[in-house]
Amino acid sequence: MNEIIYMAFALLTGLLLGAFFFGGLWFTVKKAVTSKIPAVWFLGSFLIRVSFTMLGFYYMAAGIWQRLLVCGLGFVIARYVIVRVTKFIDEKEIQLKNEVNHEA
Repeated sequence: MNEIIYMAFALLTGLLLGAFFFGGLWFTVKKAVTSKIPAVWFLGSFLIRVSFTMLGFYYMAAGIWQRLLVCGLGFVIARYVIVRVTKFIDEKEIQLKNEVNHEA
């Protein structure tokens, strides 16, 4: 029974790590496009996101490959969710900009 709880926790951890990683990537791209020094945004964000994610995987797995696999599955699922959510947000922003431009 304990192993099922650990696997569920590993899946949840993978989802959270994926949301942090890919959500942070989306945020970085949005900010870096308008920044005067985008290289700092990209490099800093990359180092923070990868470090945090790798530490999360390392501590979640605790030397058990099944937990690492389930955590990775959660990470991949989070990628698909974040891509869909950010695509929806970007489409809404474009739609709002078009409405404002038509009113003016």
